Amino acid sequence: MAMCKNGDVTLYYEVHGDGEPLIFVSGLGGGAWSWFMQLPFFQQRYLVIVFDNRGAGRSSTPAGPYSMEDLALDVIAIMDNLRIDQAMVVGVSMGGMIAQQLCVIAPERVKGMVLGCTHCGKSQRIPPPGEVMEVLANNEGLSPEEIIDKNIPILFNKSFVEANPQIIEQYKRNALSVPPQSPEGFASQIAAIQGFDVCEKLSTISTPVLIITGKKDTLVPPENSRILHRLIPNSELVEFDDVGHAVHVEAADMFNKKVDEFFEMRCRT
Repeated sequence: MAMCKNGDVTLYYEVHGDGEPLIFVSGLGGGAWSWFMQLPFFQQRYLVIVFDNRGAGRSSTPAGPYSMEDLALDVIAIMDNLRIDQAMVVGVSMGGMIAQQLCVIAPERVKGMVLGCTHCGKSQRIPPPGEVMEVLANNEGLSPEEIIDKNIPILFNKSFVEANPQIIEQYKRNALSVPPQSPEGFASQIAAIQGFDVCEKLSTISTPVLIITGKKDTLVPPENSRILHRLIPNSELVEFDDVGHAVHVEAADMFNKKVDEFFEMRCRT
């Protein structure tokens, strides 16, 4: 575990394994802890970097609102601190938005990209049902554990929750092991999502891109991934049946295999 600076922002990150650099970028409120189903697999073959976005976990919470470019520049700051010129990048949900923004502003830094359960921004975004956003946004008066509990049905398919209580419990333990996200951090990250829009810029991407979605995702409906596939030249799209939003946890084995195969075929030297 380590810290680095991007201006006045302090960023927490971890480095695991050895090999070609692979950066995992977390979604809203997530952080290094989010990748507990990926680290054991990927650190055997890659130099894996995981971190807490500004406004969450052990990174600092500067005054907001944030932009997606702010969050992408944080990734570059970590790469620069580690003297990494180029890396493969995996981003899920808001992390996929950060990855797209990174690829748009600094394409030379991204060797290959995986986008999980995400969208390209407000101009072509297919929003979730209003009641889903209402539940996600309503944290007032709730403890950190209560916030996690009310979000689990949004993040995971019901059948997975019922069949995998141990994984859900591990997810909860990991989320509670770091400082809870402040209301200011939550609002500032939400502002970055609301202001994000790279849809018209995706046609310029020449980096290899794999898009993964769950067909039961209610938070970022799978049609968003189909739009990304249409907009990004030579991209690949994989849709998992009966899988919800947290695709990297709910379908971890399939997710890890697809990501590794993609990077092996398209990116690794």
